[in-house]
Amino acid sequence: MKADAMLAMLLVAVSTVCAQETLPANAKLVSFSWSGGTLHGFLYVPEGKGPFPAVLWNHGSERRPGWQPELASFYNSHGFVFFLPHRRGQGKSPGPYIMDEIRAGGASVAGQAQQAANQDVVAALEWLKVQPEVDASRIVVSGCSFGGIQTLLTAEKGLGARAFIAFAPAAQSWGNRTLDQILEYAVEHAKAPVFILQAKNDYSTQPIEVLGRIAKSHGGQAKIYPGFGKAAQEAHWAFATTSAGISVWDKDVLQFIESAFR
Repeated sequence: MKADAMLAMLLVAVSTVCAQETLPANAKLVSFSWSGGTLHGFLYVPEGKGPFPAVLWNHGSERRPGWQPELASFYNSHGFVFFLPHRRGQGKSPGPYIMDEIRAGGASVAGQAQQAANQDVVAALEWLKVQPEVDASRIVVSGCSFGGIQTLLTAEKGLGARAFIAFAPAAQSWGNRTLDQILEYAVEHAKAPVFILQAKNDYSTQPIEVLGRIAKSHGGQAKIYPGFGKAAQEAHWAFATTSAGISVWDKDVLQFIESAFR
């Protein structure tokens, strides 16, 4: 291949990466404190006069969770502040990466690592509640995968949130009995309604079958949606975070939130 052609391909590749790394104009990088230092996240505020209801979104296990612009756009368009805190060791926040800790310690430390990570979510929620743009009486906590686990652990604490929406919690790690029991207890003792949802071609639907049954017995909801995408990873992650997935569950989630706020 000629040098000019190779250079052209390189420029296209670089421009594509740069486009993916371009921060949305309305995403504000913010900092908040926890007992171990400072963490960071992205805050999206809708147009208009607040204070607004808010959604705190818990990202998954990925090292670079980014800023979830499609979710932010969806919630902003419905008048919600959208807050995406980065837990320690992920994205903009310093610290040990949770997957490194789990790989080093094995399955036996998974529950302990998730409980430790939940300190970050608690700190993020407490920070969000005092922001002037936010109506602290109308906050929703949501998340997918590891973030779904974090959502359920937060539901057990309550902390004033009015609803908890967990996409595919532990779908890739179900079968770790210690973690399963932690999540069952969390849903059983949730301080506000819990909605658990998954696409049927996710890695495993055991979480919704087990945890969903508990949620519904305590006034929450659970729903398995038709297959999404061509692979389990699409059903697991893209279903929860992309515009194509949002268009499947949007009405159910908004109705659940509206009911919880009433």
